[in-house]
Amino acid sequence: MCSPPDTTEHVTLRVAPRLLWLGWMSDVLLHAIVLADGPAADMRVAGLTLRERARRVATRAGAIRVLVVERPEDRAAIAAWWHDGLGGDLLVIRTLDQLVHTPLVSGLVGNARAVAVTPDGRPAGALIGRAGHADAIVAGLAAGASDLAIAEEWLADGAGAVEHGAIARHPVTSKVERRAAERFLFQIIHKPQDNWLTRWMFRPVSRGLTRLAVKTPITPNQVTYVTAILVALGVWLTVDGERNHAVLGALLILAATYVDCVDGEVARLKLMSSKLGSWLDTIVDEASTVAQLAALGWHCHLWWGRANDSHLALAVDGWMIALGVGVVASVISIYCVYYNIIVLIGSGNSQDYVGKFELVPGDAPGTMRLRPVPPAQPRHVVLRWLGQVLPHVVRRDFVVIVVVALAALELTHVAFGAIAVGSVVTCAVLCLDHVRVRRQRREVARAGQILVA
Repeated sequence: MCSPPDTTEHVTLRVAPRLLWLGWMSDVLLHAIVLADGPAADMRVAGLTLRERARRVATRAGAIRVLVVERPEDRAAIAAWWHDGLGGDLLVIRTLDQLVHTPLVSGLVGNARAVAVTPDGRPAGALIGRAGHADAIVAGLAAGASDLAIAEEWLADGAGAVEHGAIARHPVTSKVERRAAERFLFQIIHKPQDNWLTRWMFRPVSRGLTRLAVKTPITPNQVTYVTAILVALGVWLTVDGERNHAVLGALLILAATYVDCVDGEVARLKLMSSKLGSWLDTIVDEASTVAQLAALGWHCHLWWGRANDSHLALAVDGWMIALGVGVVASVISIYCVYYNIIVLIGSGNSQDYVGKFELVPGDAPGTMRLRPVPPAQPRHVVLRWLGQVLPHVVRRDFVVIVVVALAALELTHVAFGAIAVGSVVTCAVLCLDHVRVRRQRREVARAGQILVA
């Protein structure tokens, strides 16, 4: 997952005008100053210095230029840097004595004059100003005024007070506070879509791996490549045909599933998420699922297929037929899922899939939109329980654990059969959903209306 272009200037090195092509693409340009002229700014928490984390927070907020003030005497150069820019909004982030994360500033962007505040209304170490307000910030900082003093004056003068979000800031003035800040930051590794299996069996292990990874130069994309290599080795061992190799192959794919959690965790902790990295991770995940299915099918073909003289030999090699059907069903399912989430939901996460929609009028005349319909809850308690459990059972993280257990019991044929049948059933359900939503889209087109998101 690639980090955004570095648009940082360090005044300890030089202050020079820069004409950025990115600046011409925005209606309101955003510039940022990171106040890092204190001894704590060099402290590392979760693999990043406080000043580098603040710089990435500013970049994630949309800043096209970031000025990192590293020494108190450098504040005199702020005015020259500001007037060398293209105008616009000015965001100031304080990282002298605190760790900051994106929720600290996300609510500020777009305001003409606002201050990030704590739940009790105190300045939280970030403020934003436009036009004359930005000039006032620059003048104050260049004259040696504290950003907190400027923020308090603004709040007293009626400036907007924006309460920061969760996991936004934490004091780091002592070793105890820095350890607490890292624990505080690590809360973001959990995703809302995590099920109980991921939360209790995968995240505890991946968290330890992530603690090691964030302290190295390893990038999230490189972690994804390691995941792909482990899966490839697991598939290669599985198709070898030896039963012991099948167990080892299943264990390698299980290990890859743990490693697969790490890339996203590192990306979130080090602010290195990107669309490229997200799609690379998605491609590896889906390819791994199909590849393991195919490898198990080929293993069964070699061990129990028609060419084998064992008592389980079949008149027709059904294993190869099942392999082909399972792979085709899996590919069709992948298409249906990603058509749904990309075209209809506007997401890249397969866990955001919505099965049913209803057509409702849009906000503008002559428009319609698709509104997700919550699944109906069965009346019988057993059916309701199955409806809650089955979505977790068919997930890849559960399947890989089951495959390891069955391979260890020399029941790889049972694992393959269950996965192949599950692929066909899933494909049938997804195809029905896909046909239904395609029909709804055609209805809108025939009515001469426009389908909006």
